[in-house]
Amino acid sequence: MFIIFRDVTDMKNLLIFISFLLTPLLGLAQDNIWVKGKIVNAADDKPMERVNIVNLNQVYGTSTDSNGDFEIQARSNDTLHLSFLGFKSIKVRVTNDWIVFGNRTTIKLTELALALEEVVINKIKLTGYLEIDIKQIPIQKNIRYSISGLNSGYESSPRSPTMVTKVLGAILNPADFLHNIFRKKPVEMRKLRKMKKQDEIRNILATRFDREMLTALLKVDKIDLELLVTECNYSDDFIKTANDLQILDAISECYEEYKILSRNRN
Repeated sequence: MFIIFRDVTDMKNLLIFISFLLTPLLGLAQDNIWVKGKIVNAADDKPMERVNIVNLNQVYGTSTDSNGDFEIQARSNDTLHLSFLGFKSIKVRVTNDWIVFGNRTTIKLTELALALEEVVINKIKLTGYLEIDIKQIPIQKNIRYSISGLNSGYESSPRSPTMVTKVLGAILNPADFLHNIFRKKPVEMRKLRKMKKQDEIRNILATRFDREMLTALLKVDKIDLELLVTECNYSDDFIKTANDLQILDAISECYEEYKILSRNRN
């Protein structure tokens, strides 16, 4: 099909009209809108309730309802992280078609194979005498060191008499692990601040202990995440028992105090 223009004015008018039609579509790619989806079990196509969905780019969170449906704010090319206990977590890219046509996209999650971890039981021979038996039970004592001028103290296990010196040295050393992580990840640290203000994300993290969502949001692996918390001088007991929200708060607190120390050092 060919369009014949009578003059240049007709051509300009057509271009203005086309630009007017495209403007809303361009705006969709720049502004957050609500995208809709439905999550089902890949094995039987049954809807899955309370699946956790987090927008890794905009740091918004939500979960599916009883029908497996969800809505979340997103932009084109944002990545959604979907997770549910016992199922393989996946990342889904928000496409232009999803935004423009507003379809409720169906997403399938696959169940993980169940695996039992080896459990090691330490044998304790009881004598019947309380004073003797109680000494056989290992007790982990955690110590929290406070530093003047900071929001709170630092938790650590009493591994040696010079622990206070090691704690201060780890924080104040500009070439340490904290410096490398925090300095190279300013965007992720800003996300961390935003995460703390999102009630939906906080509620999700409070029920999780797998660190998976934290590693996806902060772009570190699980080993580096645990090392990061360790270098913030939290004890092994805390790392093993804390939920993901407590880990988030610990890293956030450490980062805020690290910035104070860095400013003072500079």
